[in-house]
Amino acid sequence: MLNWSMMSHSATSVAQTAKDGVSMPGGPNQPEKKTRAKVALALGGGAARGWAHIGVLRALDEEGIEVGMIAGTSIGALVGGCYLAGKLDELEAFARSLTMRRIASLLDLTIGGGGLLGGMRLTKRMQEHLEGLTIEQLPKPFVAVASELNSGHEVWIDGGSLITALRASYALPGIFEPVRCNNRTLIDGALVNPVPVSVCRAYEQPLVMAVNLHYDVFGRSAVVKHKATNPDPDYVETGRAPNKVGLTGVMVQAFNIIQDRISRARLAGDPPDLALHPRLNDIGLSEFHRAGEAIERGYEETKVRVTEIRRMQEAVLR
Repeated sequence: MLNWSMMSHSATSVAQTAKDGVSMPGGPNQPEKKTRAKVALALGGGAARGWAHIGVLRALDEEGIEVGMIAGTSIGALVGGCYLAGKLDELEAFARSLTMRRIASLLDLTIGGGGLLGGMRLTKRMQEHLEGLTIEQLPKPFVAVASELNSGHEVWIDGGSLITALRASYALPGIFEPVRCNNRTLIDGALVNPVPVSVCRAYEQPLVMAVNLHYDVFGRSAVVKHKATNPDPDYVETGRAPNKVGLTGVMVQAFNIIQDRISRARLAGDPPDLALHPRLNDIGLSEFHRAGEAIERGYEETKVRVTEIRRMQEAVLR
């Protein structure tokens, strides 16, 4: 991959030179660059598949497509928040370094709490790079979507501690402990708004692009007629799901079904101007160690849609 920090420094230098009135190579008669609308991103939840958001953002930066705001749910909030905080390089390095053994070392099991994991080890890793940073300090508008446990309300966190907002947005019920924030008990935002297009609309963004991580995963919109007969002793399980799954697997898979159904309904009622659908159906929700594959698929999906994105950018300014 390219050296992103060098690219960023180079782009800044070019912009400053132009601002100071110094002629760029090609002379003053060079045609002006077309004005294009900024893109508001709605980054959806999807656990380990969410590393694909890193690839999406890399491709947008590479193509010079400017992001106007980010609304994120669950891991979409994590990636989007780190991007606007200028910490995407650190997050990608962390994601690519994950192995099964390292993932296990980051899990702090709790007994008697609101989740199997306390999440403090992950929080300490975030504090190394985001400690003291508030959402108001980010260069672009950012909203992390969470759910209030007691009322079921959808909560839009658009100010205050960035770390607290990210933790609340990815607090998967039963897995991570809920996050207390201003007298509210918050859990994963994917329970109410898995792909937060409506948030971008509420902020009056002219061009909204969604990144949906579940488009090709399940196909669970069908209704299956079934008879409750005794199982055939000669039947051999051939489906993708294992015959027996553990407690955590059941909870995560059930949550994923809920998220898939809710996102279908909400996107049908409030569709984005453009939607990206990285092909991630073979990456499991807990396979965080496959970050490299997810990032590349997000990158590839964005690159093949660049022409369409640019066309939409120009169309909204007509």
